[in-house]
Amino acid sequence: MRYRYIGVISGKGTNGGLFADALRGLAFDATDRLYAVGDSKLVVFSPQGKLLRSRRTERPGHSVAVAADGTVYVGQPGQVQLFDPDGKLLDTWRDAGRLGLVTAIGFVDDYVLLADAKDRCIRRYDQGGKFLNEIGNDNRMRGFLIPNKHLDFVVDPQGVIHACNPGKHRIERYTSAGKLLGHWGRFDGRDPAGFSGCCNPTNITLNRQGHVVVAVKAGPRAKVYSADGKLLAVMGEDDLDPLCKNTDVAVDSRGRIYVIDTARLHICVFAPDITTQPAEPNADETVKP
Repeated sequence: MRYRYIGVISGKGTNGGLFADALRGLAFDATDRLYAVGDSKLVVFSPQGKLLRSRRTERPGHSVAVAADGTVYVGQPGQVQLFDPDGKLLDTWRDAGRLGLVTAIGFVDDYVLLADAKDRCIRRYDQGGKFLNEIGNDNRMRGFLIPNKHLDFVVDPQGVIHACNPGKHRIERYTSAGKLLGHWGRFDGRDPAGFSGCCNPTNITLNRQGHVVVAVKAGPRAKVYSADGKLLAVMGEDDLDPLCKNTDVAVDSRGRIYVIDTARLHICVFAPDITTQPAEPNADETVKP
C-alpha cells in the first residue's frame, strides 16, 4: 500500500480559510465536508478543499467532531461548544473539574466521548451533557501517559474505542464502559513498524477498511496499520515540517489521508496510489483557498 502527496489546504494568515497561530483538529461529516479548528475559529471546507464558511469559537479549538445528525462539537479548554450544520451555536457544555482540555471527541451509541488531556482520561456523557463514566484511568498510572499533553482516540463501527497511549508506545482498545479489551504497539527506534522516541503515536483515526491511521513526531509522519497492528504504509516524512507534533489526522470517504502540519498550519493531503488502490479523482480537486 502506497500514498502520494497531492497538495495542501489552508495555511498561515488571518483571512477566512487560514489560521494565524494554531491549527489543531480535523473531522469530516457524512458528505466529506472538512471541518478544521484552531486559533478561535471553526472553518469548513468543501470536498474539493474550497472554503465554505468560517466562524468564531468562544475559546481556541483543540478538537472537532461531527455527529450523525450533523451537530458539530468543538473541544476547547474547559468546555465544548455545539453548533448546527449552518454554524449556529446550539449549546456550550461546561463541567468544572472534568473538562480541562478537550483534545478529542467521538460518539458511540447515544453517547458523546470527550478526551481530557488535563486529567489524562476519556469521559463519557449523554446527549444532554450529563457525565456518566471515565475511561482509561483504571490503571496503575491513573490515566494515559501523554508527555505532550495531548490525548486522542477514535471509535470504530462496533463501538470500540481505539486510544493512543504514547508514553507506552501503543494503541489501546476499550469499551465505552471503560473495560480494556487489548492493545498493540511497541517501542522500536529502527523498525518503522514500531514507535520511537519518548512518546508515540500521538494521533489516530480509522479508514473505511478498518485500517488504523496514526501520526507520530520526531520525525513527523503518518502511518497506516492493519487492525491488529501490521504496518501497511508510511507517508509525510519529506512533506511535514520537522517541528510538527500532535498532528491530527482524518480520512475522507475516498481514502485520502489529511494530516495537519502544525508548524506551517497546512492540512497536507495524501491519496492512495492508483497502482495499489482503486482509482482516485483528479488531484487538482484539492486546492489551497
